[in-house]
Amino acid sequence: MTYEQLVVLHAIVTEGTFRGAAEKLNKSQSAVSHMLKKLETEIDIVLLSREEYRPTLTPAGDVFYRQAMRVMQQMQQLGSIAKNLSSTQEAEVFLAVTATYPLKDLLKIIGEVTAEYPATHIKLSGEAMGGSVERLMNDQADIIIASMDGVPADQVEAIPFAQVTIMPVAHPDFEPAQSSHLKTNSEMQSYTQIIVADSSSGAFSQSRDLLPGGLRWTVSDFMAKKEILLANMGWGGIPTHMIEDELASGELVPLNVEGYQPRQSHLFQIRKRDKDIGIVAQNIWEKLQECH
Repeated sequence: MTYEQLVVLHAIVTEGTFRGAAEKLNKSQSAVSHMLKKLETEIDIVLLSREEYRPTLTPAGDVFYRQAMRVMQQMQQLGSIAKNLSSTQEAEVFLAVTATYPLKDLLKIIGEVTAEYPATHIKLSGEAMGGSVERLMNDQADIIIASMDGVPADQVEAIPFAQVTIMPVAHPDFEPAQSSHLKTNSEMQSYTQIIVADSSSGAFSQSRDLLPGGLRWTVSDFMAKKEILLANMGWGGIPTHMIEDELASGELVPLNVEGYQPRQSHLFQIRKRDKDIGIVAQNIWEKLQECH
């Protein structure tokens, strides 16, 4: 049994036909068929049923295939480790971080890594909504800190990293803040909701906590959003760590809005499985794990 045979099996299953697998692997269809048949002979298991137009996994083949995918992932990780051990430090490492996460701990890590690898340029980008995911999947970022919303889980390695509480707030003189009773969506539609624009450009765009049919202002970041709320010009959700002082002083107060209770945003440190990770990015990855 060889790794290449497992690659052929994976291609047939994902493409749905021998012809599709051959095109994907840039091999002849006869070569693909021969390699699969050789694998089945070696392990003495019929992996694919050829009775229909599209080959399908047999019950035994399904069990074998799932285990084979684990082996392939381990082989890819082993290959990345081998490359890391023989590589020099990267010229650049790009980190993309959701705008809801406090940067204090991350900046400490970047400072330590910069001192250890001064020749590597660290780029740090704050992103909103789907921006971090888009950068990762388009190979523009090496590591991201983001939620798993919209992330293709089978293509990434993701480790739980932090939780952030998002709370709807407003100025105490804002009319809906004058009472603590639950405000319905229809009641809130005449009040301006301040939202942060999604920094992604297309396929990974997201929208969360938007009041349907309501008035909206869109801003580029949470600092602008906070200033607008302090000016008593709207309401919106903000990570609580950004407004601790304002909540304590009463400059901002929680709102009780239907469907907009304080929520926990679960963040992960994420990297692509199929992307080679250099020694500096690996160092950052490990320090992030130690941090949380």
